[in-house]
Amino acid sequence: MTYADILYEVKNQIAWLTINRPDKGNTFRRQTVLELIQALNEARNDPDVRVVVLTGAGDRFFCIGGEKEPTDGMLHYHNVPPVVDLYTLIDMMPVPIVAMVNGFAVGGGNVLANMCDLTVASEQAAFRQVGPSMGSYDAGFGTWYLEDAVGRKRAREIWYLNRKYSAREAEAMGLVNEVAPPAELRARTEALCEELKARGPQALAALKAAFHARHNGATGLSRVTIDHLVANYYHTEESKELGRAFNAKEKPNPERFQR
Repeated sequence: MTYADILYEVKNQIAWLTINRPDKGNTFRRQTVLELIQALNEARNDPDVRVVVLTGAGDRFFCIGGEKEPTDGMLHYHNVPPVVDLYTLIDMMPVPIVAMVNGFAVGGGNVLANMCDLTVASEQAAFRQVGPSMGSYDAGFGTWYLEDAVGRKRAREIWYLNRKYSAREAEAMGLVNEVAPPAELRARTEALCEELKARGPQALAALKAAFHARHNGATGLSRVTIDHLVANYYHTEESKELGRAFNAKEKPNPERFQR
């Protein structure tokens, strides 16, 4: 299968999925999400695949979130990127999924990394949630799983204040399992995958299912927020002003915020 936005390779029972849009910060658009879903299903149906690694092309960006694609000002559900389907599939995959964070993991890219079972990060990686500062949010998987990883207060800090965290800071708070020098990132990730391959696949699948069962409500909540409320929120003056100011590196005009 040939993909436009991603690279897919299986080597030594490890499926490597790479978002291949480095010139755009490895942002994902609808096409990217559809391809990631297709590749994950390909890995899921391949009996030779024991571990999946998700990463970004280049050495600057893991993924800096979703690309706001042009619209006619109306919500067309078929144009909404199926990110909830992607997150659900990551959570339901019977094999472990490792995020190899090679650079910036921002916005939706930060959520994507946190959705994976384990995370290995480059020392040059940075983690940030920017939603409320640029006119977006993820009230579903992006909040529930983050709170599980870092705790209630820290999760709210990350979402409300939109600060940037180094790989070491992310490791200390529970967002990252291991930090490696950039030159050793792939080797360290492969070593972790070898450890996972030595574990019983049925046992790992059962454990993943048990972890997922606890969060079944996140899927429904995400359908409402991401697919409907957020899609409509993008058309508000508040979201437009925040997005404009964020891109222009200016302070937003609060007079344009809706109450």
